[in-house]
Amino acid sequence: MGDYNIFHHMPWSSTYSIYFFVIGISAALFFFSSLSWFRQEFEPLRKSAFYASFVLMALGGLLLIGDLSKPLRFLNILNPAYLNFTSPLAWGGLNLISFGAVSVAYFWMMRKNDETNSRRLAIVGALLALGLPIYTGFDLTVHQNRPVWNTPLMPILFVAMSLVSGAAVASFLASRNEKLLGMLRQFMLWSAGAVGAMLVSLLGTTAYGGTGQELTFMLMTSGTLGTIFIGVGILLGTAAPIALLLAPFGKQQQGMVIAAVLILVGGMALRYSILVGGQIVQTYF
Repeated sequence: MGDYNIFHHMPWSSTYSIYFFVIGISAALFFFSSLSWFRQEFEPLRKSAFYASFVLMALGGLLLIGDLSKPLRFLNILNPAYLNFTSPLAWGGLNLISFGAVSVAYFWMMRKNDETNSRRLAIVGALLALGLPIYTGFDLTVHQNRPVWNTPLMPILFVAMSLVSGAAVASFLASRNEKLLGMLRQFMLWSAGAVGAMLVSLLGTTAYGGTGQELTFMLMTSGTLGTIFIGVGILLGTAAPIALLLAPFGKQQQGMVIAAVLILVGGMALRYSILVGGQIVQTYF
C-alpha cells in the first residue's frame, strides 16, 4: 500500500466549507427570527437575526455561483425543463431559491406589519431553513466511496452545527438582554453537546472501518489537518465552549462572548476538516 502516489485534485474545493459555514448560520438565524413570533424571549432578535440571515444567504449564493466554471449556469436552476430531479443538487438549488423567495416575502410582510402572514411565512421559511443543513449533509452522505461522508450522521450533524453556530452569532445580536442570552446559552450548550457526541461516533466508526476508513482517520487526526480537526474543531471549538458554558463564568455575557467566538472558529474548522477529510485519501491512491 502506498507504492503508487498518483496525486488527484479534490473535486470539492475549500470554498464549499465557507458556504457550509455561512448558509448554516443563515438558516439558524432565520429560525431564531421565526421563533420570535411564538416565544417572547426571542422578539428582540426578530429583525436583526433576519437581516443577518438574508445577508449570509446572499453571500452563500454568490460563493456557489462563483465556484462554477461558467457562473451564468446558475440560471439553469430557474428552468424546470433543465433540472434533473433525481439529482440532490437540483433539490438543493430549489431549496435555496425557495428560501430566498420566502425570505423576501417575509421581509415585505414585516414591513407592512402584517402579523398573520408574517407568522405563516416564518413557519414556511423555518422549514426551508431546516432543509439547508439537512441537504448539505445529505449531499455528502450519498457519496458511497467517501468514508467520512458516507454516514447517516451527516445531515443531523450539519443541523446541530448550524444551530450552535447560529446561536453564537445571535448572542452577539442579543446585546445585554439577559433572558434572551440565557435561552441562547442553552441552545449553544445542547447543540455543542450534540455535535461533540456525533463527532466521537464519527471518529469511532472511521477508526475501526475498512482500509479506506482507517487511512482517512489517520490523515484526519495527524499532521496539519489533525491540528485543524482535533485541535481547533473538537477541543478548542467544541469541548472548550461546553466547559466554559457549564462554568459560572459562562453564564455571564463576557463568558458567552468567548464561548461564541470559540464555537464559530471551531465550526469553520470542523466544516473544512469534514470537507477535505472526505476527499483526502483519493488524492493519494
